[in-house]
Amino acid sequence: MQEREEAEELVTPGEVLGKGSQLKAGRGAYFLPQNDTVYASLTGRRSLIPPSPLSSDQRPTVEVTGHSAHGAIPEPGSIVIARVTKVMARMASADIMCVGPKSVREKFTGIIRQQDVRATEIDKVDMHSSFRPGDIVRALVLSLGDARAYFLSTAKNELGVVSAESTAGATMVPMSWTEMQCPLTGQIEQRKVAKVGGQA
Repeated sequence: MQEREEAEELVTPGEVLGKGSQLKAGRGAYFLPQNDTVYASLTGRRSLIPPSPLSSDQRPTVEVTGHSAHGAIPEPGSIVIARVTKVMARMASADIMCVGPKSVREKFTGIIRQQDVRATEIDKVDMHSSFRPGDIVRALVLSLGDARAYFLSTAKNELGVVSAESTAGATMVPMSWTEMQCPLTGQIEQRKVAKVGGQA
């Protein structure tokens, strides 16, 4: 068992932990190659683990151990389930509920920007025709953005709205990748629908 460095400090999501040229990102941390920087992905204590004497890579590994490490933490590349809370002209915000199959125990906010809704005709995306408050979406975590909010993407066929209620209060049925229908009234509403098995 390797010894951990004793000096530990409290860090928060998005806090810079160091340069990728000097540190490796361990649990609770992630590396952004664009600016060679390692960031914290959760609130917790920062610790450094020395490299193995036999390792060719002699950078220490930085880890962040959260006070609720047993709860799921969103990280870049994770698939999350989130509930849309607010839709604006250029983005939608959502509360992240699950990371993969695991539910979260802390509050994490996700932001879906206009350019991350779909892969084609990005400049024509209408946020209000893509999501509504209360929709449940499946999304990919792109990165940790500003103000402790994660940037999310639905720009793949299997990502987008997986469950939505109509204005009549019924769970809508997907009709295509842009439309869902209320089974009570027959009314069709616009959404960025996640592709499900067997759906055209």
